[in-house]
Amino acid sequence: MDTIYQERFAVHIDDFKHYTTEKIRAHFLIPDVMQDGKISLVYSHYDRLIVGGAVPVKKPLMLEPIDLLKSTFFLERREMGIINVGGRGKILTINEEYTLENKEALYLGRDTQKVIFESADPAKPAHFYINSAPAHVAYPNRHVTLEQAERVDLGSLETSNARRINKLLVNTVIQTCQLQMGMTELKPGSVWNTMPCHTHSRRMEAYFYFNVPEKQAVCHFMGHPYETRPVWMTNEQAVLSPPWSIHAAAGTSNYTFIWGMAGENLEYTDMDAYQPGDLK
Repeated sequence: MDTIYQERFAVHIDDFKHYTTEKIRAHFLIPDVMQDGKISLVYSHYDRLIVGGAVPVKKPLMLEPIDLLKSTFFLERREMGIINVGGRGKILTINEEYTLENKEALYLGRDTQKVIFESADPAKPAHFYINSAPAHVAYPNRHVTLEQAERVDLGSLETSNARRINKLLVNTVIQTCQLQMGMTELKPGSVWNTMPCHTHSRRMEAYFYFNVPEKQAVCHFMGHPYETRPVWMTNEQAVLSPPWSIHAAAGTSNYTFIWGMAGENLEYTDMDAYQPGDLK
């Protein structure tokens, strides 16, 4: 079977305060997002978001409905966002075919059938990063390039957080039910992302870090703003962020990360901010 998955349950904020490093990593870190020749998924009970990756190498990979969904095909009641962080790849559905270059995105709406992932060159395989959320409406499939994204430049080198936010699969670019995805690129000399940090009780989030140089790392911070915890991460790893948690990081080098959200509100600016001097 080419599709494998895990199930992750929600954690109460009061319990989280007593977690060890090992327990935090077991519940929130996704260390093996990209596995050669596999579609690897994590089903989270935070807003039922599915996070994972597909790495077709020697053969195409078909997205199979996992047992938890109790559906005849994967997107029978779901929508999906895909961003390619590897070599050129192709995604085929029962009626369409899309070619994704590096850092390009694809939205697949509810009722999309027979999703197949392919790499153009097995020596440089595509690494498809996947987020999927429940959907109530079948919106059209849409390929979105970096040039079509809504771009925002924030931060500065003086505060080590000069970065470009590429809003790819968001409601100002395409129609989605609840899924929102984008990519933030840190400029050389900058290491901090998402500062000032924030929470948003109306939705959860997942971060996927990539373009982290070899022997370098990213320290992701999570937890209540006044009782934070670190999670050390390396290249092509993801972390789940509950609605009550901040989500920010600093790296030993600049890097790129993909943020994905699901919940009741599609407004990107709907957040409760905390200034750096207030964090504990």
